[in-house]
Amino acid sequence: MNIYPYLNFDGTAEEAMLFYKSILGGEFEGGISFFGEIPGMELPEEEKSRVMHISLKISDSVKIMASDTSPSMGHVWIKGNHNYISINADSKEDGDRIFKCLSAGGKIEMDYQKTFWGAYFGSFEDKFGIGWMVNYDLK
Repeated sequence: MNIYPYLNFDGTAEEAMLFYKSILGGEFEGGISFFGEIPGMELPEEEKSRVMHISLKISDSVKIMASDTSPSMGHVWIKGNHNYISINADSKEDGDRIFKCLSAGGKIEMDYQKTFWGAYFGSFEDKFGIGWMVNYDLK
């Protein structure tokens, strides 16, 4: 299992991650995914260029991941909600177990489910107010 920080931004994720890369080095894994690339999603034009996901791999054990909020999807950036802990599970079942246990008593944002980007993914705020993301990449 790997655990990485996940940062949220209000429209500046790409700029911030390019800045971090210029200082910390590393490479972007899989390029930059934008909200405008979501199949069948109707978004205001100004949100299509917001970052849905970006991952900066600095070393084999260090990554920083990030995304922008999407106001039309109900996301609100508030100082304090801009950090998540992201767990990359070793199996779909392990991800499901971790998701169910950590989210108990909390607030689920997205159920742990198969996604269009080839992973099982879910996000939630735990009962202590900490944001978590659980991901399992399909092989």
